[in-house]
Amino acid sequence: MTKLTNITVLGTGVLGSQIAYQTAFHGFKVVAYDITDAVLETARARFRTLADTYTSDVAGGADGRAEQALDNITYSSDLAAAVHDADLVIEAIPENLAIKEDTYTRLGALAPAKTIFATNSSTLLPSDLMGFTGRPDRFLALHFANHVWVHNTAEVMGTALTDPDVYATVAEFAGDIGMVPIEIKKEKAGYLLNSLLIPLLDAAADLLVDGIAEPEMIDKTWRIGTGAPAGPFQIFDIVGLTTAYNISSTAGPKQQLFAAYLKKNYIDQGKLGISTGEGFYRYAN
Repeated sequence: MTKLTNITVLGTGVLGSQIAYQTAFHGFKVVAYDITDAVLETARARFRTLADTYTSDVAGGADGRAEQALDNITYSSDLAAAVHDADLVIEAIPENLAIKEDTYTRLGALAPAKTIFATNSSTLLPSDLMGFTGRPDRFLALHFANHVWVHNTAEVMGTALTDPDVYATVAEFAGDIGMVPIEIKKEKAGYLLNSLLIPLLDAAADLLVDGIAEPEMIDKTWRIGTGAPAGPFQIFDIVGLTTAYNISSTAGPKQQLFAAYLKKNYIDQGKLGISTGEGFYRYAN
């Protein structure tokens, strides 16, 4: 297959904006799509912050590449316009099956036949979504970790219907944008990274809602006992408490208790994690 050139990222939240910026930093033209122009204005601020981070922390960022990446990004709240010439659409919208079903149904009708669709979903299998796309052979998962410029894994996972050439092309694209392609042989909920991470986060949430310990003590114990740089509640703040809520609210009874806890104590108060300056912890502006 020919190399992918025109990239559209659906969703400009914490991870969607990172995926779009990382792609633009590596020289690709990127369309950043979100549902309203107001949301896209917030995305512009996120991209500005990312440009500053890449300038100071990423090799080559201070040589003009970080600023050039901003010029490689265009913005659209019109889905048809955003995907009209896309070679690859990376979907990074909320972890809600109904929202994804609606988006892929519209996307399948609007995108040209050449377009490959890739979901960044961290909880849904690509086979859960492929029936909505209208092109299951050109659909797969491409899952990124938060802080993509540091944790540069890109997990590639297809379905039984994914064209092997499509899979190989997307894996190559991941390498082209500075990621390490993690090729997964068959579908697995949680991929590799989250299959290791989610049990930790669930255990921490259980300890909290059961009243065993406070977040600070749970995190301190994990850091001291393992040498890890961050504890589970610090990780929740990085991922974003809205994402944690969306995932937990559709899971088992104990996870739903954690979702209710998050909503009452954090989300309803606008404390969504690092992105808002406060979650389980407070962060300097």
